[in-house]
Amino acid sequence: MQAVASFKRWLFRLYGPEAAPIRLSQRRVYVLPTRAGLAFAASLVLMLTGAINYNLSLGYALIFLLAGLGLVTLLHTFRNLVHLEISPGRVEPVFAGDNAGFGLQLHNRRGQSRFALELKLDGGETQACDLAAEATTLVSLPLLARRRGWLRPGRVTLETRYPLCLVRAWSYVEPDMRCLVYPKPEASAPPLPLAANGENGGPRGGRGSEDFSGLRSHQPADSPRHVAWKAVAREQILLTKQFAGASAAQVWLDWNALPQGLDVEARLSRLTRWLIDAHSRGLAYGLRLPGRQLALGQGAQHFQECLEALALHGL
Repeated sequence: MQAVASFKRWLFRLYGPEAAPIRLSQRRVYVLPTRAGLAFAASLVLMLTGAINYNLSLGYALIFLLAGLGLVTLLHTFRNLVHLEISPGRVEPVFAGDNAGFGLQLHNRRGQSRFALELKLDGGETQACDLAAEATTLVSLPLLARRRGWLRPGRVTLETRYPLCLVRAWSYVEPDMRCLVYPKPEASAPPLPLAANGENGGPRGGRGSEDFSGLRSHQPADSPRHVAWKAVAREQILLTKQFAGASAAQVWLDWNALPQGLDVEARLSRLTRWLIDAHSRGLAYGLRLPGRQLALGQGAQHFQECLEALALHGL
């Protein structure tokens, strides 16, 4: 098996993640007939046999015409893929169990358009696109994030059967990109441990909801009830109302405070759920993990830092 894998790496030039931009040279594009192409060739052989037996001049002309069409199709299929350039695009973090979207930018520096390009990750869905002359397009390739940590897309297959599906031209690339996968939030986690961990002795009401104090940029975890819809209609951007009143609660999300029967992934899943809840309620929260502690804080940056710490714990 190792010898077969080494042969495939040599044949298809698979040497790990490649620096951008990745250009499909002639030596990287492979061409083989499809089933339709094999049936087309077999039909030409049968027609040629009949033309020879019956000495049909028009039969020879038709066969040579169709054979020339097949050769031209092979050339066009090959040129539809060769010299294409691929660069990594933006990749957003996701939670385990969701689909990660790996963005790829396709650059066409030729003066002719490219049609019916198909891209696929191993284990992912095929995405098709057309590419205009001297243009760039972005294609997002979905891949299921099964576990937390860094997820690399691995090998990407690019292929085309344009224009007549008689020939398949394909190539392999491996862009240098990765996606951060957060732990999956626990579906039925207990409530936030405010009573046990609140430290300021005041009411635990988050940012408060008594007096309007201003607007700020909308965050995905914000409640729709706090969206300033009038400001949205006026400014054309999502804004969230801020309130002042009740003193802010402080909650520590402590690894050691969890029940002893939970394994590592279950602990991370519960801490992730509590982190999302604390952030959505506007609480000041900190995170304690074995060997690492993040101080009390708020805001989108602190939220992302805590999620990243949970995603990479122990890896």
